[in-house]
Amino acid sequence: MLKLRLLLIVLSCVLLGNCSYTRVEPWQKQDLARPEMQTNSNAVETAFEEHFYFSKEGSAGGRGFSGGGCGCN
Repeated sequence: MLKLRLLLIVLSCVLLGNCSYTRVEPWQKQDLARPEMQTNSNAVETAFEEHFYFSKEGSAGGRGFSGGGCGCN
């Protein structure tokens, strides 16, 4: 019974370990670079939204920061 339990533990670790690594091959990158795979494919709309956002917030820079508010401090 102990051997069977140990075998199941080892087998499940091996199977779950193989699921955690996914490599993107060079020939697959062309599929990921298609316009429909982008989060925002309309450049004009994205530029307008960023201009509106930064004008409203009174700040400049990237969109990768946390926080917010009107900047009235």
